Amino acid sequence: MSDVASIQVANELINGLPDNEYCRILACCEPVELILGEILCESAQHFEHVYFPLTGFISLVKTLDGHKPLEMGLIGNEGMLGVTLALGVNLAPMQAIVQGEGIALRISANQFKRELNESPCLHRMLNLYLYVLLTQLSKTAACTHFHEIEPRLARWLLMTHDRVHDDHFHLTQQLLADMLGVRRSGVTIAAGALQQRKLISYVRGEITIINRKGLEAASCECYNALADDYTNLLALDSTDRL
Repeated sequence: MSDVASIQVANELINGLPDNEYCRILACCEPVELILGEILCESAQHFEHVYFPLTGFISLVKTLDGHKPLEMGLIGNEGMLGVTLALGVNLAPMQAIVQGEGIALRISANQFKRELNESPCLHRMLNLYLYVLLTQLSKTAACTHFHEIEPRLARWLLMTHDRVHDDHFHLTQQLLADMLGVRRSGVTIAAGALQQRKLISYVRGEITIINRKGLEAASCECYNALADDYTNLLALDSTDRL
């Protein structure tokens, strides 16, 4: 635990645990670097480890034969990779790839299953998080189908901003195109429009958020809906503890 103890733990799922469960799960963790582009698991493969991001973020990506990958969800310090273990299912539903480098806490899948049996509060938190993740996936699917590229790009940038905890981050146009499931030219036009409105600065993949409020206004309603889901999760967990 010594390596973990030197890191300021900022994962909301772990931080929400009572002291005894918090200390026990930290004792099983090791800090690891999230490397940009690293594939942490493939779809339908068994989880070898679960990850609790502290900084950086992980994309959940769905791929179909003959098509480019499409991002379905993001995992930052509000969540974890491997939550299906709470259902007794050790299979990854989607590919997980690091899209924002940083630090995560990692536990072997077998150890994590043992901890779930000893940590009722953790199990409850993960059940609530599963609900939020499911709503995120369904809303992302609807957003991809019904909304235009520009508000979808604004939503994705806001979600990224929330997880990198910095106004400046690196995202190439090709990566954005792959994540949104559109052509690169579409991202170029949408990013140019946001930059012309002085909401972002975008130069050679380097993005700076200039006007957060303006970007929220430019986003589709899905961003606020997803944020509200997580706020309701925290409120529900507090109510359950009473």
